[in-house]
Order: sequence, then structure tokens, then C-alpha cells
Amino acid sequence: MTRTSQFSPFELIEGDRGGGLLFLADHAGRGLPEEYGTLGLPETEFDRHIAYDIGVEGVTRRLAALTGAPAVMARFSRLLIDPNRGEDDPTLIRQLYDGTVVPGNYPMSAKERERRLDRFYRPYHDAAAALVASAAEESGRAPFLFSIHSFTPRMQGFERPWHAGILWDSDNRAVDPMLNALRTDTGLIVGDNEPYDGALRGDTMFKHAIVNGFAHALIEIRQDLIREDKGQQEWAERLAPMLEAINARPDIHEVKQFGSRTGPL
Repeated sequence: MTRTSQFSPFELIEGDRGGGLLFLADHAGRGLPEEYGTLGLPETEFDRHIAYDIGVEGVTRRLAALTGAPAVMARFSRLLIDPNRGEDDPTLIRQLYDGTVVPGNYPMSAKERERRLDRFYRPYHDAAAALVASAAEESGRAPFLFSIHSFTPRMQGFERPWHAGILWDSDNRAVDPMLNALRTDTGLIVGDNEPYDGALRGDTMFKHAIVNGFAHALIEIRQDLIREDKGQQEWAERLAPMLEAINARPDIHEVKQFGSRTGPL
């Protein structure tokens, strides 16, 4: 786990902003500023899925290198504050996660909550919004946003059978071709809105894609498959040509308002 007094809440991987494809990785990092210590937890808890999305940083870096597309990755642990939640979401700052009590998050004053929003959450989303806006300006068309996540193979006693899942709300322009491409490999079990539902008001895709009418998709890859470098490279090489083919479709770069299953925008 990274702890430092000089802490940047995000990392920008530069790429071709006019190419139309952008990557976002909300849970790539598990870092904490020095002042937060370990939030009262043993160091080992930061090796678990509760602290970050295992393998996502490596997959994102490799996808950016293979496609030439830019990316923004959050560097702070989701235990500090979760960038893939709306600001009013009750799970924005968790006090309990998969059986682990987080002492540094309870009690949580309104002042400390706002401090974490200002220092970590908002700078990450500002960086994502700036990348999206500059990509639209440089390309002269709507960008295609692809969000990269990973999930633990076992949750609350349930063994999750999927190798990967594609999460979405109501815009299926990128989702259907992605599901079809992944399912050509008969050895893969690919979930449609599994292991989670992609309709989450205020999350990253809602903020930067849905409200703008931009095509998007979110992938969840099972963590045991990308824990090591070899698996990260394999998944990046699997996904890169699929994403490039989707990105080449004209309809992907049109602004279309599909709404949200969570209610009016």
C-alpha cells in the first residue's frame, strides 16, 4: 500500500485524445495519504478487494499502451472514499465492508466527509470530466468511455461463476457488441449486468457518459484472472481489438440520450 505526504488523487495516462476511446479506472489504486495511516486497519486489509480492484491498474496501463487511448485512474483506496458512487450515496464512505469494520471511517463528521470529497473524489472526477471534454473537442465527436473494474471470486459465501461481466444502464450501443465478442470464446462465462447491476445513479458512468449521451460500457473482470502480470496482459490483448472495432463504428460517436433506469436525468 502506498502512503505518502505528497499524494495525488489521480493519474492521467496520456494518449490520442482525438481517437474517440477513453479509459476510466475508479478503483485502480489503494493509496492513502500519510495522515490517514491505515484507517485503523491491519496492512493486510489493503491487499483485499475491499481496498481496491485487484489487477485493474495493470490491465488499464496495458490497454492504454495497446490502443493508444488516454486513461484516468484513481490512486486512492475506495476505503477512503469511493469515486464510483454519487456524493449522496450511503456507501460513499464505508464503515463496514465485507465483514471488515473500518475504524477510521467512524464516526464521520460532516467536515471530514467534505474534506475527502474536496481532496480526493472531486479532483478525480474533475480530471475525468476534463479528459472527456478535451477528447470531444479534439475529435469533434462524442467519445466512447470504457470503465475497467474487477470483482472478487467469492462474496458473502457465494462463488461467482463469471469470468467477466459487462455492466450497463440503458445505452446498449457498446454493450451488445462487447458481449457478443467476449462470448465467441466458449470457454468464458460472461455476465450481462453481473455480478452487479450497472444502473447506479451518480456513479462514474452516470456522471460522465449517461448524462452526456455518450456511448459507454463497464467491464468487471474476476480478480483471480488478473492478479498477476500474465493475466493482465492476456485480458488487455483480448479486449483491445474488441474495443477498437467498437470504437470504429459511427453510431458509437453520436450523442444519444437513453435516460437511466434509475429515473429521469
